[in-house]
Amino acid sequence: MAERKKQQESPLPLPPEMAKQALDKLMRLFLRKCRHYYYQVKESAGHHKRDMVVCRVEEACDSLEETKVQFEDALERFRELIQTDTGALDVRYKVLKRHLDLSQAKANTVHERILLIEEVSQALFLEWEVELDQYANRSLRAQSRTKLKSSRQHYSRLIKAMHKAEDKIQPVLSAFKDQVLFLKHNLNAQAIAALQHEFFEISMDIAQLIRAMENSIEEANEFVLTLVEQRALPRPNS
Repeated sequence: MAERKKQQESPLPLPPEMAKQALDKLMRLFLRKCRHYYYQVKESAGHHKRDMVVCRVEEACDSLEETKVQFEDALERFRELIQTDTGALDVRYKVLKRHLDLSQAKANTVHERILLIEEVSQALFLEWEVELDQYANRSLRAQSRTKLKSSRQHYSRLIKAMHKAEDKIQPVLSAFKDQVLFLKHNLNAQAIAALQHEFFEISMDIAQLIRAMENSIEEANEFVLTLVEQRALPRPNS
């Protein structure tokens, strides 16, 4: 009887979906705490959030530039493939596959660096908002508030442009991967003929991708400029 009562009082296990949500929530809290202490350590060493944002944006721009070059190079290898004779198809396939793998790696780096920009920028803007109340000088507070608004607007355009560029990467990679896989299974002249039409389509997609990347790099330069200009304003209690 007592054993049955004990079994009835035992808590029921959470459904898998609820358990996953609870675990995700705990992980987000843990990571938020880790990031908080990370920024504290960095700032105690003289690395301010604004400088970290600039660094992250510059790294993302470098990744976008490298990815753009990689896709252009991969497209050139694709062009060589459809213009070559069948005797060299196996070698050309291996070269194209290597460029596909490199393109995927570059795309992954772009994604990771955009996430880093979002993370440190959110921390910067939160700190900036809090510090506005620390100004004793109303004129300086107003100037800083204006700069904060301008920086947020530039940041919003930057992230939108970067996500737009990133969104264009995956369709190109998917189409590229399809052609490489098709070629792997059909190393013959008929396969090359079939790929010639796809080459034109991928060329157009890569051209749009490159324009989106260049636009995001321009937005990044403007965003960095607003943060650099903000350094000229005195901080509270400075």
